[in-house]
Amino acid sequence: MFAKEQVDSIREKKRKWEETTLKKVLDRFPERSQEFGTLSDLPVERVYTPADVADLGYERDLGMPGEYPYTRGIQPTMYRGRFWTMRQYAGFGTAEESNKRYKYLLEQGQTGLSVAFDLPTQIGLDSDHSLAEGEVGKVGVAIDSLEDMETLFAGIPLDKVSTSMTINAPAAVLLAMYIAVAEKQGVAPGKLAGTIQNDILKEYVARGTYIFPPQPSMRLITDTFAYCSTNLPNWNTISISGYHIREAGCTAVQEVAFTLADGIAYVDAAVKAGLDIDKFAPRLSFFFNAHMDLLEEVAKFRAARRLWARIMKERFGAKNPKSFMLRFHTQTAGCALTAQQPDNNVVRVTLQALAAVLGGTQSLHTNSRDEALALPSEDSVRIALRTQQIIAHESGVANTVDPLAGSYYVENLTAHIEKKAMEYIEKIDALGGAVKAIEQGFIQREIQESAYEYQKSVESGKRIVVGVNKYQLEAEEAPKDLLKVDPAVGRYQKEKLSRLRATRDPGAVELALKRLKETAQSDANLLPPIIEAAKVYATLGEICGVLREVFGEYETSVIF
Repeated sequence: MFAKEQVDSIREKKRKWEETTLKKVLDRFPERSQEFGTLSDLPVERVYTPADVADLGYERDLGMPGEYPYTRGIQPTMYRGRFWTMRQYAGFGTAEESNKRYKYLLEQGQTGLSVAFDLPTQIGLDSDHSLAEGEVGKVGVAIDSLEDMETLFAGIPLDKVSTSMTINAPAAVLLAMYIAVAEKQGVAPGKLAGTIQNDILKEYVARGTYIFPPQPSMRLITDTFAYCSTNLPNWNTISISGYHIREAGCTAVQEVAFTLADGIAYVDAAVKAGLDIDKFAPRLSFFFNAHMDLLEEVAKFRAARRLWARIMKERFGAKNPKSFMLRFHTQTAGCALTAQQPDNNVVRVTLQALAAVLGGTQSLHTNSRDEALALPSEDSVRIALRTQQIIAHESGVANTVDPLAGSYYVENLTAHIEKKAMEYIEKIDALGGAVKAIEQGFIQREIQESAYEYQKSVESGKRIVVGVNKYQLEAEEAPKDLLKVDPAVGRYQKEKLSRLRATRDPGAVELALKRLKETAQSDANLLPPIIEAAKVYATLGEICGVLREVFGEYETSVIF
């Protein structure tokens, strides 16, 4: 971007500045630290100049918004056309309670739904299973059957909203129920818009809500790709998630690297299954964390976008420009929220949300101030939504595309993150890909080491967390009005399941589950029989139980 003579001249001017102007100040007023770094411990120089981006080629590395390599955004106008989708991740207790929360959020200006499921649902267990005891409705809504799904979306027209469902191992089953609800509303599958997370690889390294071993899990995912490419053209078939990897303690570089390595594994699996890359790749989506280091996060999003475009074009030979686009949802960092002085979390979430917007997200969830203590209260979730709306309408940052482009620091950091992430991807390739790297414990160990180093830095006071290791209050008033899930939810769901089993057609259920088992034992696509089983009110646990019989269950190995 700059001629060699200019760069040399700038380097010489910087050297003289350091020896004269800077030295005089440092002799009198030393800096706060000998070393400065990002939240991920990437080194940060005192000042950046054109010399720090001397190798940056505008057309090669940046380009125009909406054009390859998409560093500056996937749409030519970005938020000048329309704002990002404003979602609030919500779901708790019964489907009736969550339905009320969704309607409240839509009335407050939310533009998309984001469904949180309870732990039994996430691991394919019905609410009356012994392992579900005490967990029903606690961290999300309990969904046992199509009946619950019908209640969850009652009065919400599914052709008018975009719905994201954070579900992984049983994602195909929840999608099947959603399709069935839409059919009952008279909405054709082709009109449905939304996303299922459907990202099982990160479950093995970061969250643990897996059911089946990797290979059958990958089959469920590629079967979903194939079914949706024909029947649900507007549905995002996977949300490849770096969010939970970051929550587990990885760095920004690792978040990009491990997320894209998982993406490579999914594309590889789909291509090997015979799918046309340019038919399924445009519906891939990603899910990232927005953490506390604002400029590092902006650079992270830009680096991920550029790196994925290059991977899809150069590694996989995709031709459709939409296959190159890294479209992503962002959630602010739950792990950055503190139980101490929870009102401080409003400020944290604002900075994180700003990073996501400056980085060009397509969709955003802002955490609530009380989530380190409980599920968010109605007041807290409204403040979180208002945070997005204020950024959109009052901050001015949405009025131009990629407003931090050209910053010597941001461009240098973008390139640095891209380079370091690619080095990780090459290591993972050498191990045989993401699945092999997970099986060997490589990714898990890297995350654990980063989490350990970060925790040490907080406990030593090297890294300040306001209200936790500095600026504490001697006596904090206990937070009020926290949301509590009634333990009676578990009893209610059990009674509901009992009534369902007594009134549905047992012959239809038996036949549907038999067909599902036969399909699982063959190479045919699993989605049609799963949808059939959902429509006759087979429960989530029954459907997943059939698949457990055929596929078995995954048992993790201990990683040191």
